[in-house]
Formats: sequence, structure tokens, C-alpha cells
Amino acid sequence: MSAQLSHGMSCVTPPVCVVLDTNIVLDLWLYQDPATPVLQAALSDNTVQWLATQVMRDELERVLAYTHIVARMAASGITSDHLLNRFDAYAQLMPIAAKAQFVCKDPDDQKFIDLAAAHAAQLISKDKAVLTMRNRMARLGVAVARSFPALLP
Repeated sequence: MSAQLSHGMSCVTPPVCVVLDTNIVLDLWLYQDPATPVLQAALSDNTVQWLATQVMRDELERVLAYTHIVARMAASGITSDHLLNRFDAYAQLMPIAAKAQFVCKDPDDQKFIDLAAAHAAQLISKDKAVLTMRNRMARLGVAVARSFPALLP
């Protein structure tokens, strides 16, 4: 893994820091969405540092128990342990970030907003509540997009 980050340090030099919403994590390793190979490659070659919190990992673990996700994992021959091991291998766990200047309409998504704002990280999400914050987050130097790389508007 690449160099460790101290709490409060911004990611402004390589590697690029990203915060991945749970739907993107599923796209990466369960759905194998065609929009994810660039992100997969960047994670593999350490040109991207994925920042996450234990709460985000807990959310992924909870989502992996949803009936439709369990069915998809079974059909793909993938286990929840496999996906959680991927999370553990690639994500750099960080302390929970302070509340960001901007508040997301969906309180479940605020943790992603807060962490991205605290570390000036790109925020990758397909969640509409997160994507509607694109312009506000740009004022904090945070690019928000559906796929990597995210660019400021």
C-alpha cells in the first residue's frame, strides 16, 4: 500500500485520494461495471489511495446481507468474505471525519461527504443525493462523479 496519511492531511499530491460510496465498491468487485476498470487499475498500481472509515466497512458488510446482493454473489461465485477482504486490502481506514460544511439530503451518505471534504479527496458515487452536491463540494476542492477520475466542474 502507499504511504499512510495522517488525520486531517489533504491529498493534493500523488497518489490521488478517493472516497468510494458503497455502490461503487459493489460495482468494482461484484457487478464488474464497465465504468470501473480505470479505478481498479489505479487501486492495483497504487496511483489512487482509497480512504474509508470503519463505518463505511460496516455499511458494506450490512449491504452484502441484502437478499438481492446475496443472490448476485451466489450467481457470480463471490462470497461476502471475498468482497470484505478486497475492502480490507485496498481501503486505508481513517478516523471519522468532522461534519463537512455541506449537508447531504440523505443522512446515510453524509459520512462519504465528510471524509471527502476532510481530505480533499475525489468522491465517486452513483447516489443521486451525493451527485446533486457536486457544485457545492467543488467549492471545497472536492470533485464528485459517477466514475473515476472525478473532475471539478
